[in-house]
Amino acid sequence: MSTSRPFIYADHAASTPLAPEAWEAMKPFLLDNFANPSSLYALSRPAKKALMAARETIAECLGAEPDEILFTSGGTESDNWALKGSIPLENAAGKTSFVTSKIEHHAVLRTCRAVEGMGVSVNHLPVNGQGEILPEVLKERISGDTRLVSVMLANNEIGTIQPIRELAEIAHAHGAVFHTDAVQAVGHIPVNVRELGVELLSASAHKFNGPRGAGFLYVKRGTPLTPYLDGGAQEFGMRAGTENTAAVAGMAAALKKNCTEMKETAAHLRELEKRLLTLLAQSGQPFTRNGGRRRLPGLLSLSFPEKNGEALLHRLDLHGICVSTGAACDSQKTQTSHVLTAIALPEPLAVGTLRVSFGRENTLSEAETIAQRLDRLLKMQDPVFRPSSSSEVILFRPS
Repeated sequence: MSTSRPFIYADHAASTPLAPEAWEAMKPFLLDNFANPSSLYALSRPAKKALMAARETIAECLGAEPDEILFTSGGTESDNWALKGSIPLENAAGKTSFVTSKIEHHAVLRTCRAVEGMGVSVNHLPVNGQGEILPEVLKERISGDTRLVSVMLANNEIGTIQPIRELAEIAHAHGAVFHTDAVQAVGHIPVNVRELGVELLSASAHKFNGPRGAGFLYVKRGTPLTPYLDGGAQEFGMRAGTENTAAVAGMAAALKKNCTEMKETAAHLRELEKRLLTLLAQSGQPFTRNGGRRRLPGLLSLSFPEKNGEALLHRLDLHGICVSTGAACDSQKTQTSHVLTAIALPEPLAVGTLRVSFGRENTLSEAETIAQRLDRLLKMQDPVFRPSSSSEVILFRPS
């Protein structure tokens, strides 16, 4: 990150800056090559070729085949399609239930709630204190009528990476299809669909330095799935609508760059998180780091006992530092996130949780600045930094 920037952005798990390579790939289709890829005249050929090239690039990054990549508007649509499109079909008689986990993104959890209204029963797997889904728990909960198992590859709040291959093998032994929400993982850790053994995988471009509003759903050949949108024959007849050529081209360019530089980027992110943790430890401030033994590089869920994470976030924002909290906020109150509840994090810690997620443009100097600012804020006796005795949180409001 340039030192001329007036802020330190450390919320890459929420969204990432657009890669220059993605922007360069997008520009031609925003300015000159504006034709509809489905048209038959010569002007449309560059757009059609761009879609084909992007599909091939993304497939190569995932160990998939080009025709197994279906373009969507992002991770939420991909998750919705994977689950709603897997509601028991004619060739899946008797398989009327889904299995998921308690720490999935709301794009999965709320879709599960929707399919329950369509007659599908959903079993929610518990996790251990590190946010890990144990294979033996899936073995206990899955049954012969399970149609689909959906477990995220890496958690967006605490960074825990799940044993997807083992979980998929259990699902397959019971005749179930396996879907993984890999939105937080693709472009950050190695993801190979063949090695994972999944039939369905969701991803979103803005999580790996691509444009917002673009994503894809990997669908293994032969996997039963109903079309998401009716109309034209785009996306092999599975999702009607004129393709967003520019966004697709940018998404492919961003993913290729991230996969090419993944090893070096991960090492840099580990260095940043180590520096931040070391300085916080040296400050003497009590805190815990949440997550499992295997975590996403650069994502830290930090809990400070008896502190108000929301207030800390606002004060850091005043200092030009962008982070996230371990809470889901609305206009009335702040509630502990479902992920922190699922790992049974004590309330005094859960309320004082911040998520810091670094990106490749962050520097050691910025990690040090975050640690120093946090140390100063945590040592302050200001009552806005202390949670109230009720379940609601006192919000810091700048004067």
